[in-house]
Amino acid sequence: MEEVKWAILCTVVAVGGVGLYWILYVFGAAEQRGKHAVELGGGSLSRDEVADNYKQYSTFFQKPKEIEKAENVPKLVDTFYNLVTDIYEWGWGQSFHFSPAVPGKSHKEETRLHEERVADLLRIKAGDKLLDAGCGVGGPMRAIAAHSGANVVGITINDYQVERARSHNKKAGLDGLCEVVCGNFLHMPFTDESFDGAYSIEATCHAPQLEEVYAEIYRVLKPGHLYVTYEWVTTPKFNPDNAEHVEIIHGIEHGDALPGLRNYKQVVDIAKSVGFDVLEEKDLALPPAHPWWSRLKMGRFAYYRNHIVITLLSFLGIAPQGVVDVHEMLFKTADFLARGGDTGIFTPMHLMICRKPDSKPNTM
Repeated sequence: MEEVKWAILCTVVAVGGVGLYWILYVFGAAEQRGKHAVELGGGSLSRDEVADNYKQYSTFFQKPKEIEKAENVPKLVDTFYNLVTDIYEWGWGQSFHFSPAVPGKSHKEETRLHEERVADLLRIKAGDKLLDAGCGVGGPMRAIAAHSGANVVGITINDYQVERARSHNKKAGLDGLCEVVCGNFLHMPFTDESFDGAYSIEATCHAPQLEEVYAEIYRVLKPGHLYVTYEWVTTPKFNPDNAEHVEIIHGIEHGDALPGLRNYKQVVDIAKSVGFDVLEEKDLALPPAHPWWSRLKMGRFAYYRNHIVITLLSFLGIAPQGVVDVHEMLFKTADFLARGGDTGIFTPMHLMICRKPDSKPNTM
């Protein structure tokens, strides 16, 4: 009888162990796994710094004038990506952006098509040199390099993302085509007119002054060549006198380290002001495109499941203190983003195709 009880106990323990392994290492992981649940951390921050840095991040939004100071924004964005990069990779994938929903396609396929579209719009070819302004951990650069054969140089302000991107590039066998540098895209360490094309995917929304990053991209782009960007903007439906609209936009700004969302007209005017010819601009989220925010709504069950896992890991001391708070903030942000999509007042994919004019002929 004792042997039977012992066998049952061993079976329960074994099944429980397998279940725990499934939850922590397999179930709920991102489509393009880069992180497991037990590896969640705070980027370049030490374990003891995560909670304090989350509190510091939150204070930026309790004092709006602090956010408006351009010199504070780089630290805000760097802190944000230290806090969220692991969670993004685990729960979303290696491409930190949205994509139009395509019937019959998986999220992974939708993401790849959205990224490859950039390469096609730029009309690049193998051997061309491209700039990825705000590359994150490099999901888009790898898709674009693989699709086109171009050499892609990405820049991100967060040194942990540089480390992650280089690791992913090597694992994908694309480190020969993809290069990542740590730096501020407002002051890039590249020479004038050194790129055959440039793009940014939902990245320049972090810039305190959009004209500064557009001017830098203009500077490093060769004359006659193209810049493609997907911008986060408010749409014509946004009403600044509508309290719900304002709440939604402020919620998006708080949860995504944005110094302030711009409207769809402003981004075009700013691009023109630095010298670009704007060849085309449109909201890729408008019909016949299917809702980009459906993925957020479908992911609510995953959030609750993941939140339980993160809470458990934090309780056991495996995940740093503060990770639970960061995950909760991201869930609230997802709700604001979905409401922005439902009301039609916000889009994360306002496409703009810009051209740097050819150099003026020398008449001397």
